[in-house]
Amino acid sequence: MDWVPTISDEAGPVYRQIADAIEADIASGRLRRGQQLPTHRALAQALGIDLTTVTRAYSDARHRGFIDARVGQGTFVSETTTRATVDVPLAVKIDLSMNVPPQPVEASLDVRIERGLASIHRHAGISSFLNYQQPGGSEEDQQAVANWLRARMSNVPSEQIVIYPGSQSAIFNILLSFVSPGDVVLTEALTFPGIKSAAEKLGIRLMGVAMDEQGISPDALSKACKQHKPKAVYLTPTMHNPATATMGRQRRKDVADVLRKAGTFLIEDDAYGALDPSLPLLAELLPEQTFLTISLSKCIAPALRVSFLLAPDMSATQLLRHSLQATTQMAPPLMSALVMDWLRTGTADQIITAIRNEAIGRQQLAARILKGYSFAAHPKGHHLWLPLPSQWNRLDFVSELFRQGLAVVSSEAFAVDQRPPHAVRVCLGAARNRAELGKALQLLVKTLGTPSAAKQVV
Repeated sequence: MDWVPTISDEAGPVYRQIADAIEADIASGRLRRGQQLPTHRALAQALGIDLTTVTRAYSDARHRGFIDARVGQGTFVSETTTRATVDVPLAVKIDLSMNVPPQPVEASLDVRIERGLASIHRHAGISSFLNYQQPGGSEEDQQAVANWLRARMSNVPSEQIVIYPGSQSAIFNILLSFVSPGDVVLTEALTFPGIKSAAEKLGIRLMGVAMDEQGISPDALSKACKQHKPKAVYLTPTMHNPATATMGRQRRKDVADVLRKAGTFLIEDDAYGALDPSLPLLAELLPEQTFLTISLSKCIAPALRVSFLLAPDMSATQLLRHSLQATTQMAPPLMSALVMDWLRTGTADQIITAIRNEAIGRQQLAARILKGYSFAAHPKGHHLWLPLPSQWNRLDFVSELFRQGLAVVSSEAFAVDQRPPHAVRVCLGAARNRAELGKALQLLVKTLGTPSAAKQVV
């Protein structure tokens, strides 16, 4: 047999040891996704145990999401722990519209959540996190976040960190606290829909600035700052949503110089930075003018609802804590406690590494299937940006895919002005596994190559 677990007479129930060994060997690489495991009977004979123990062990591992049983074929290491979604429209068979991280089996999220909560229970008790907590996080939590961020920034004042229930809340509170109705905020010509909705609710004028393959153009940004005198600039320098653009080192320096000269403050949305931490944050280059928001939604899981904001000074920090208390009170305490445990133990980085590796694999799959078509992508990102061929406009293309059971997002969701390009965002992480993703991308390519139904009617 290719695989036999190590068990001990003193390490607890044998079935649990076998299930734990499956998890550990997946994490170490000894077991590979899709690898066939021994039959129940063969493993029982190899270990000298009864058949029911192996059956119980495989059932436990399958419940955790580590293995799959295929009728008539056997038992295999799973590709993902993600199960079928239940909240998508009935017409949608594969949803590539939500920009979420994949959940590869190597991330072991279910197990790590269980272990993290067990650790919290042992050290502090669950009930201590079921009451109101200090808005913005405790000093201990601030320090845990600062220690984690120092792998990417040389100077992280822990006292200037505010813990939020997601970056959308952080962005809204920054605008609420420091931008007045009627003020101008500049952003890339295509931008995150969340800031569009926040600006609309607060009566803020959002204006788009020209982009290229590295994101916002420094020259265009300089001209826009002189023309509009913006109160703030909102940017996503790494794996821009939706265009996937990532600023190089020189581009970051040029953009920081423009903002420093203009004297306007920056909201740096680092939603994807942990997936590619090699480049400096703009907050490193412009700390005195930057509100840095760091989300876990794209590098771990969106439902954690825990994000971090590094403010430029203590005055801004205190104002944001008060604004947080007035709007959403605090980040969810139990989820925050879980995240802090992961940061301190290195578990967060292990999860991010597994998700990053899966993102690389999915991007490679997409590149093979979309060969011959022009599109933008980051090799470690969760989405790609696909300009449409001339026979398609964006609305007809999205509608045709939806008719066939595939959901993607059209460019108007991201356009700041009223002239969105004919392009779509395709989210690779949203598929449950690579097999489902491959099926979806094949359908996408087939549709790209057919004439638009609307034009056929004409």
